[in-house]
Formats: sequence, structure tokens, C-alpha cells
Amino acid sequence: MRAILERLKYNGLFVKMFVIMVVSIISVTILTSWVTIRMSERLFMNTFSITNSKVITQIKTNFESFNYAIITAANNVLQSGSIKGFLSQGDGDSGTIATNKIYFTAIQLMKQYQANLDVYDVGMTITGANGRSYTSDNTIWPIPKNQLRTHPITINTNAEPKRVMYQYSGGTPDSLNPVIVATKALYERTSGNLYGDLYIAIRETAFKRFYTNFTSDGNDVVILDRSGVIVSSNRDDLIGKLNVGLLGDAKEIVEDGLPYKNASVMSGDYVLLAEYLPTYDFYLVNLIDKETALKQLVNTRAVALICAAIVVVALLIVFVISKRLTRSLSLLVRQMSNVTKKNFHNYISVKGSFEVKELGHAYNYMLDELNDYVKRLVETQREQHNAELAALQMQINPHFLYNTLASIKILVQQGSKEKASDTINALISLLQNTIGNVSETVTVSDEIENLKHYVFINHMRYGERIKVSYFVAPDCMDVRVPKLILQPFMENAFFHAFNDKPDGYIYVLVSAEAGALLCEIVDNGSGIEGLSNSGRLPDPKGGRQLFSGIGIRNVHDRIVLLYGEAYGVEIDGKPGEGTKVRIRMPLL
Repeated sequence: MRAILERLKYNGLFVKMFVIMVVSIISVTILTSWVTIRMSERLFMNTFSITNSKVITQIKTNFESFNYAIITAANNVLQSGSIKGFLSQGDGDSGTIATNKIYFTAIQLMKQYQANLDVYDVGMTITGANGRSYTSDNTIWPIPKNQLRTHPITINTNAEPKRVMYQYSGGTPDSLNPVIVATKALYERTSGNLYGDLYIAIRETAFKRFYTNFTSDGNDVVILDRSGVIVSSNRDDLIGKLNVGLLGDAKEIVEDGLPYKNASVMSGDYVLLAEYLPTYDFYLVNLIDKETALKQLVNTRAVALICAAIVVVALLIVFVISKRLTRSLSLLVRQMSNVTKKNFHNYISVKGSFEVKELGHAYNYMLDELNDYVKRLVETQREQHNAELAALQMQINPHFLYNTLASIKILVQQGSKEKASDTINALISLLQNTIGNVSETVTVSDEIENLKHYVFINHMRYGERIKVSYFVAPDCMDVRVPKLILQPFMENAFFHAFNDKPDGYIYVLVSAEAGALLCEIVDNGSGIEGLSNSGRLPDPKGGRQLFSGIGIRNVHDRIVLLYGEAYGVEIDGKPGEGTKVRIRMPLL
């Protein structure tokens, strides 16, 4: 998991670019598909509506042909004197030859008129004010004659005697088939008196033949009357139902002259086309089911698969191109991150796009400048370091020589020529080994030998009341240390540690501890006052200024300059208990 996160860190740009491209490609594909489908739907609906408008015109023609045949039959019945006489004469004249002739003639005429309508499979019925009636086919609309006079269809017909009316009847107990009944009130043109009614009934199954050839799955036709009742439809489940909403949509289309309307009716989304049939007082509505129609237009599954294939191919291309574009940049970022690890020689190979090459050149140029700056900085620090050591050397040599020559002067003044000579010889030997570049190092054995010459010089001056013992670990004899690293502390011990004591001892101990060289100078003198809390060097603000000389500070500063803050001088001591000086240096 950590390796994956590490890879993602250096390929963050590629990941972000790829994610953006994935989202963009998918979004564009979906949006394009959606817009294309919607445009296709709109084009399809417009084309379909134009085609269906022509279909509706053809259906209207069929209805008009039927209506023409009905009107012709109604006019023939209305103009027939025999039929009028049959329906208006009283029963008192029944049985006479004239009455029988009228009856016979009326029946023959009705059969003739019926024959003209046989192509439509209708049944004709006439009823008169005198109670007489005739029916050509009682099976189409089997309603009892005694109920016909008070039937709502008759009442509506007589209310508007001058027009042919088309009304819906939901069937009778004897025949559950719904019918559409064309009715015409029979009346005298001069007086306006009603003498009978004409009923031409057609089964709904026969009525729908006018338009069923123009319907298909998802393309339905509905006929509604003025109250919103569906009087006919190719969908049997809708016949006889009241649908006021559909009626309102049909009226809106007709009154506003709309080519079509999108509407949600009967729990579905439809495109509606409508025409008003004034002779029928019906609304002809064409219902186009969007879902069914569009399934035929658009194969959603195929579109989805094609879009998915396009997205996959596009993503593969984007992945390859993005990876190639960002690979060199990711490598550049990875290599540049090594600069924070102080790796200033991690030059990169310049390759990739023009922009990445320019970045690579700039990065390599930056490394060149940085390395040159570091080199100059190191050289400057080395020169500064050498200058500081040279300054310390100029402090050490006069200081050392001054104290040694002062001791020889005292010996000469005392008349100890042999001691003075031996002291001079010791000084010569000491100077041969110590005077020079203080930054140079010597072995511990050489430093101890030089220290013995210095102790000899001081014994010649002060006598041997102060004993000096050396304890050097054999494995430390060849370790290299800076010159004159022990002499300043031996000097301070001789001149300051035993002012209040007649005699004493000084121990010099050299050993290796925890990978470092530890040199200790321990005396049992008077001790010191005013040590700082750190224990490194005495506080100059304290009591006696025993350890504030140039030599001791010089030693500490030289060690810090040469080896760093981890090394240096520590002094521990209490008044009356002696002093311990610890010098810690690397084991070289």
C-alpha cells in the first residue's frame, strides 16, 4: 500500500489529468448521445406527426363516407310518404287494403335502404308516434321497443330534430357489444310535427374498421364524444370509459391549431394528434406511445454498447498519450525531490516534450550553479577556518614561549646553569615538535612526549613537589590529536592548582570511550570556583580567574572548529577537592 501511495505521489499530475479526461469523455459521450437521441426523437415525432396527420385525414374520409351513406338513408326515409304513412296513420284503418299496401311498401323501402348500407353492417330501426316500428336486424341493437320511446338516445334526438346525431350505447343485457347509433327525428317539414324516429346502429367492432388499418403497436386511435366518453378505440380496454383529461387535450389541440401535443395520459407519455368530427360531434384522437415508438427508432442497448466501446477506446488512447506526456515530467519530479536529500549531483537526462526539456535544462543548470556555489562556500569556509586556526596559533606560540622562557630566566638568575642548560635542551626539543602549523596533528605518544618536556622544564623551575603520572591506553598511542592540546591545562595545574598546598600530584589519563578519545588531567589541588552550569568552561564572572587564560579557551575553540560542537573541553571541580579536565575528541 505504501509503495502504491509513493507511486501516486510522483504520478499525481497523470492521475489528475486521467481522471479529468475520464470524466470529460464520459460526460461528452453521454451528453452527445442524449442530444442526438433527443434530436432524433424530435425529428421522428415531427415526421410521425406529419404522417399521422395524413392518416387522420384518411380516417376522416372514411368517417365522412359512412356519414354520407347515413345521411342519404335518413333523407330517403324522411322523404318517403309510405314510411310516413306507416308511422303516422292510426290503427283504426288497419286491415284495409290501403293500410296493408302502405305497410308492405314501407317494409320494402326499408329493406331497400338497408341494402344500400349492408356494406357497413348496420341495423335500421324506425318507430312511429302511432306505436308502429320496424327493425331490419334486431341482433345489432336488441333494445325492447317499449323502452325505446323513453331511451336517452331518443330524447336527445327529438331535442334536435333537424340533425343526424351519433350517440354511444354501451350495449344491452342481451348483447354486451357497445354500439354507435345514428339517429334522425322524422317530422313534417311544413308543420314540424314529429311522427317517428330513425335509428341506424353499428356495432363498435364494425365502426372501428374505419381506422384499424391505420393503427399499430403504440399507435392507437380513440374516439370521444362531447362528454369525454370513449365511444370507440382499437384498444378494447378503453371503450366506454370516461376520460375528461384526454378530452381537454383534444380540445386544446383543435382550438389552438397545434400539430401535436406531448401529454401524460393513462399512465404513459404520449404524443397526441386530434381532429374534430363536426358531423359526428366526436373527437378523433391519435395516441402515439413515445416509449414504444422510440424503441423502434433507437435501440437503447445498442447505443449504450457503442457509447461504452467509444469511451473505452478513447480512455485507452488518453491513457497512453497522457502517460507518455507525463512520464518524463514525473521522472523529473522524482529526481528533483532528491535535492531535498542534499543530493546535488543527481543530474537528469533531458528528454520528453519541449516544455519538459526546458525544465530539465533549467534543473541541470540550477544544479551546476548550486554545486558551484557550494564549492565556493566550502572553500570560503575552509579559508575562514584556516584563518581562525592561524590566529589561534599566533596566540599559542608567544604565550607558550613567554612562560617557558620566564622559567629559564628564573633558573639562570638562581645560578642553576646545568638545569638551565637541560631546560633549554628540553625547550629546543619541545619547539622542534610543536612550533609550526597548529592545524596539523600528532600522535598521542608524541603529544605525551612533548608534555613530558614541558613538565621537566617546570620541575627545573619549581622543583619536584608536584608529581606527574601518565596513564595512556596502548591502543590510543597512535591516535592523532591537535598539537599542544594538553600543555595549557598542565600549565594551569602547575601555576594555579597548588598555590595553597606545599605539594600534590597530577594524573594524565588517555583512553577510548564510546568511539571517542578521552583525555583527562586530574589534580588534587585547591580546586576552582565559578564553574558554569554547563561544566564546559569556568564562568569568567565567578571568583578566581584560574582558567580564563588564552591557552585553555584556545584549546576548546580549536577542537570545536576542527570536529564540531559534539566535542570540546569540560572542567569539573570544587574548592579544596581538586580539578578534573576532560577533553573529548574523535578517535582518529
